[in-house]
Amino acid sequence: MSTAFLLTTLVVVLTPGTGVVYTLAAGLSHGRRASVVAAFGCTLGTVPHALATVTGLAALLHTSAVAFEVVRYLGVAYLLYMAWSTLRDKRALVVGDDGAAADGPPPASRVILSGVLLNLLNPKLTMFFVAFLPQFVPAGDPGSVAAMLRLSAVFTGMTFVVFVAYGMCAAAVRGHVLGRPRVMAGIRRVFAASFVGLGAKLAVA
Repeated sequence: MSTAFLLTTLVVVLTPGTGVVYTLAAGLSHGRRASVVAAFGCTLGTVPHALATVTGLAALLHTSAVAFEVVRYLGVAYLLYMAWSTLRDKRALVVGDDGAAADGPPPASRVILSGVLLNLLNPKLTMFFVAFLPQFVPAGDPGSVAAMLRLSAVFTGMTFVVFVAYGMCAAAVRGHVLGRPRVMAGIRRVFAASFVGLGAKLAVA
């Protein structure tokens, strides 16, 4: 495992994207546990892309414009849905006497599913793995498949750790903003705008 791979992976996972925005939103809205669950869901959504790359399925998206466009616009549609849901969901603005959201956090299964779909419907992740992994595997190496699986596992693990760190930071400041409806409403609009922006970026990719 080269230092170059580890540093490159760290830079990539630290760069804010869809998963980071979703994890931050979960941490701010529902606390530490929800942020960890969201981080897990987003990380889980990267696994199919890595497996597609290793097994050669990524070639379909790389060579078929139709397949790429279908997945891309499904991703755009889901990001816009997340923006709408973020604006519509008012639970985090209803605070109980103990400072927690009155209706409680959403089910873990729903948080995980949303996180998985956010990354699963992003064909750029598959393209990233196609361009990224082969750089760190010697050409003609008979153990290239095993090597790419190991690299993918490290990438996935680092993604989860970084996302959890982002979520914990968001959860740490949650108490300072949760009881302020105007602040929370503003934050909600920022996250919704972020999802719209990410959707637009994916649409024109």
